[in-house]
Amino acid sequence: MVAVVRLHALICAGVLLAGASLTACGGSDGKDSAQPSASASAAADFGCLTPAEAKTGSVSFKSKGAESTDTAGFLTGQGTTGILLAHQADGDVCQWVAKARELGKSGYRVLAVNSTGSEVPELVGAAAYLRSKGVTKLLLMGASKGGTAVVEAATVLKPKPDAVVSLSGPTLYGDMDAAKAAPRLTSPVLYMAGEGDTEFAQAAQELHKASKKAPENKLYDLKGVSQHGVSLLDDPKNWATVQAFLKKYGS
Repeated sequence: MVAVVRLHALICAGVLLAGASLTACGGSDGKDSAQPSASASAAADFGCLTPAEAKTGSVSFKSKGAESTDTAGFLTGQGTTGILLAHQADGDVCQWVAKARELGKSGYRVLAVNSTGSEVPELVGAAAYLRSKGVTKLLLMGASKGGTAVVEAATVLKPKPDAVVSLSGPTLYGDMDAAKAAPRLTSPVLYMAGEGDTEFAQAAQELHKASKKAPENKLYDLKGVSQHGVSLLDDPKNWATVQAFLKKYGS
């Protein structure tokens, strides 16, 4: 299984394999695509924010890694509990805007990160940015490659996040290795994937089994479901499950 997910991750990261199909990476079904997002050249409104949101919520911060780069994001909401949202490879910050608005209205300070490729350093920088704004509790949620990123980021963040949600996250994506990080994860974690989402469902099972140090380790293997990543939350039951988990550790 690790080999299968590694192959998928390499394909989706843009490694060209002779005769290999890229359809499993996504496209119209919302799964990760081999094509990089156009976020680097996006305007302040990212193509999805209202003028008011662009004026007050379009923010920039420094990633925290070997190289510090400017990273953009959409900030909304108030309060001392922050939520970082990491998007899929086929999307950008707009993929999370609707849920960010909803979570912001629920009392969270939400930062949807517009990734340009260095997901874990970007999340570390985003966490520092939120804490500089008064956030004392921090929750991470990511979809597909973002789901891989939040698991790895949770093991390097100091202080550690209060909870992690990974939706359809593969064990490996590019240079990110959630399979290696999961045994070191000491934050509560919720893994969710659709049974029909083949290797992503298997990855969720593997990461769940590996997260033995997590004080709460939940797996939602959704029977008969093939939706991927953020689209899993289109089902009100799935969204309610995630919201309840966030509220449990964010209150």
